[in-house]
Amino acid sequence: MQAQFSWDDKTIRRTFIRKVYAILMVQLLVTVAIVGLFTFCAPVRFFIQTHPGLYMASYIMFFFTYIALSCCGDLRRQFPWNIILLVLFTLSISFMMGFVSSFYNTKSVLLCLGITALVCLSVTIFSFQSKIDVTSYQGVLFSLCMVMLLCAITISIVVPFGYVPWLHALYAVTGAVLFTLFLAFDTQMLLGNKRYSISPEEYIFATLSLYLDVIYLFSFLLQLLGGGRS
Repeated sequence: MQAQFSWDDKTIRRTFIRKVYAILMVQLLVTVAIVGLFTFCAPVRFFIQTHPGLYMASYIMFFFTYIALSCCGDLRRQFPWNIILLVLFTLSISFMMGFVSSFYNTKSVLLCLGITALVCLSVTIFSFQSKIDVTSYQGVLFSLCMVMLLCAITISIVVPFGYVPWLHALYAVTGAVLFTLFLAFDTQMLLGNKRYSISPEEYIFATLSLYLDVIYLFSFLLQLLGGGRS
């Protein structure tokens, strides 16, 4: 009986992992497509850059869908509302990333997309193969979050008096490192073979966490390595 239960648990977990990564791949493909459209298509790029209100509308949609998916447990488990909210969330944040990417030159965007893909692949392989339990290092993640918060507060105070490149670079580096660690943390939570794990019922929340890790990693790399469009 114990062996049967163990086998059932592994089967459920594998199905859960496949479902999460299938949804995540669709989200990332949509995001890359929108970023590519806004970066390579000059008429679209001109239109969105001259209508910044669209960015604010997408941000408002992102904010409300994120709150609904993160805080309302019953809602994110209820089909089809969880899928509808996830679609709106993905489209809104994809539009935001496309809008931001349109102000950077094409080579910078492609470079950051490539680095993000390599980092995500490396972190995923590490999380699957490593015996190191990243889920136990919550103190490290919290400390990096505090460093980011202090950098953000300092930047907001200093910016009116002048731009400080090294401070912004420190903020971007810290953000990239932090969300690389969060990607490993959330991946091991998904696998369920470490100290902490996520329930197989929470496939929407697991997908949301991994997707945001990838998006934030890309955005910080873009701030760090991106060059402005001439």
